[in-house]
Amino acid sequence: GGVMGSRKPQVCYFYDGDVGNYYYGQGHPMKPHRIRMTHNLLLNYGVYKKMEVYRPHLASDQELTRFHADDYVNFLRVITPDNMHEYQRQLQRFNVGEDCPVFDGMYQFCQISAGGSVDGAVKLNQGLASIAINWAGGLHHAKKSEASGFCYINDIVLGILELLKYHSRVLYIDIDIHHGDGVEEAFYTTERVMTVSFHKFGEYFPGTGDIRDIGASRGKHYAVNFPLVDGIDDKNYESVFKPVIEKVMEVYCPGAIVLQCGADSLSGDRLGCFNLTLRGHGECVRFVKSFGVPVLVLGGGGYTIRNVARCWAFETGVLLGSELSNDLPYNDFFEYFGPDFQLHIQASNMENLNTTDYLEKNKIKILENLRNLPGAPGVSMQEVPPDTYFSDDDDEEDPDVRESQRQLDRRVDDDREFYDDDGDNEGEADV
Repeated sequence: GGVMGSRKPQVCYFYDGDVGNYYYGQGHPMKPHRIRMTHNLLLNYGVYKKMEVYRPHLASDQELTRFHADDYVNFLRVITPDNMHEYQRQLQRFNVGEDCPVFDGMYQFCQISAGGSVDGAVKLNQGLASIAINWAGGLHHAKKSEASGFCYINDIVLGILELLKYHSRVLYIDIDIHHGDGVEEAFYTTERVMTVSFHKFGEYFPGTGDIRDIGASRGKHYAVNFPLVDGIDDKNYESVFKPVIEKVMEVYCPGAIVLQCGADSLSGDRLGCFNLTLRGHGECVRFVKSFGVPVLVLGGGGYTIRNVARCWAFETGVLLGSELSNDLPYNDFFEYFGPDFQLHIQASNMENLNTTDYLEKNKIKILENLRNLPGAPGVSMQEVPPDTYFSDDDDEEDPDVRESQRQLDRRVDDDREFYDDDGDNEGEADV
C-alpha cells in the first residue's frame, strides 16, 4: 500500500521562475539559465501536467547552518559585488572570488537551490511523493566552510540531513563527471549515509575519489568510488553502474536515495570528457527508479547548456514514465537546439580510454569492498525531529477567485483522460 504501492509513482517537481536570472558573470561556464531552458522544454512537451509543481521555499540561515558554519553563511548573506573589497580576508578564507565568484543575488540563488532539495526531502518523508525533482540542486562540491567548484551551499547534504530524520539509511549516487567530494566528506565517518560516485579520476577537479577511499571509522566501507578515464560510452558505463548499484541496494537496503544527475558526463560537454548520450545517462536514472525506493533527483554540473536542458527534460520523462518525442516542441529557446532540433544527441568518435580490463578490475574491487559490509546498520529512532517548516498556505487563497497558478501547478492530470483540458484558458500561463 501507501504511495509506493500505487500504479504510477507520485512525482513532485520544484522550480523557481527567478532561477534562470542569476548570472555568475561573463565567460563563466556555470549558467543557471539552463534550468529555465529545462523547465521550458517540460512545459512545451506538456509533461509538467503529470507532476505536482511547486515553488521551493527560500532556505533560511538557520536551515543552511545545519551543515554549514555560521560565519560562512553570514558571509554569503552579506557579500555583494559592491562591498567585496571590504572582505578580502574572508574571500580567501572561504574560497570565494575565482571559480566561485561573487555575483548579484548569489545568496538567494543558494536559498532557492537548497530550498528545493529540502522541500523535496520533506515531501518524500511525509509520503506525499515517491519521486521529488529539483534540477536547481545537486551542488556537490560545497564544503562546511568553503565554496568550491561553482558551489556555495551544499543542498544535497541538507536534503540528506532532512531524510535522515525518517530513514536510518540514505544512499547517495552521483553520476556527474566530477567526484561528489563535498557530500562524501560530510558523511565520511557515518554508516547512515552511503555515498557512491562514478567520476573521472586523474589530473582532474577536484582530485579526490580514489577507489581506495572507502570511508573511515564507523563509515568505513560506506564510501564507494568508481574512478573512470576519458571517453567512457553508454555501454561501458552501464556495465559498471548496474552491478555496483544492484549490489549496494542488496547489502545496504536504503530507506531513501538521493541521485545527483550532473550532465557534464554527456558527450560534448564544455568541461567534461566522457561520451555518454541521453540514453546512457538516463538509463542510470531509470535503473535507480526501478528499485521502488523514494528518490530525490537533483541536477549538478553540465556546461553545454542545450544538452543539459535536453538531458534533464528527458530524465524527467523517464521518471514520469513518459517517452518524449525526439522532435523538440517549439519553445522559448528553440534556436539553441539547432541545427537538428532533436531531443537526442549522438556520441562522438572520441577514443574510449577505459579498457574492459580496467573497468572489470575496478568493478571486482568495489564489489569485494561491498561484501565486507557488516550488513545493513540499524538505528534506534526514538523521537523524529520536526519537519523543516515552510508554509503551505492554501487556506489563504480566496475561494471566489479562480484557481491560482500555485493551485493549478499542483493539479496532476491523469494519463487516462482522453484529451488535454486546460480549463478555459487558451494560452498557458507562464509558470
